[in-house]
Amino acid sequence: MGQPFIVQLANRPGELGHLTRALAARGIDIKYISGSGAGDLACAVLTTDDDGATADVLRSMGASFVTGSTLMVEIEDVPGALARLTTRLGEAGVNIEGFCIVGHRNSRAEVALAVDDEVRAREVLGLPTVYPVSVG
Repeated sequence: MGQPFIVQLANRPGELGHLTRALAARGIDIKYISGSGAGDLACAVLTTDDDGATADVLRSMGASFVTGSTLMVEIEDVPGALARLTTRLGEAGVNIEGFCIVGHRNSRAEVALAVDDEVRAREVLGLPTVYPVSVG
């Protein structure tokens, strides 16, 4: 999964179309997108096939956005499990910038989290540390 972009939009007709047309015009393939709005503001969470070009397009549009790292976490599929997960991260100072439950199976739920501090989140959740891979 590519780097998640959390993009602030005006909550009015045509804004999502403007964003997606700008990405398409640069040949950027959207791999995942979700969004919501409340009041005057909306937000889209997306990943694409080209992080650098996506950031360039968003900057050229004057869009306000943040990026994060994506973690896939499996939790029990029971009431309160998501509350426990998000509380642990919040208490450790990890900001969740976007999230989505992406699947359910065998009494488990898969959660994709966009966080501002992947290393700390992995530490808090007891996930393996990922090291950069050097090729060559």
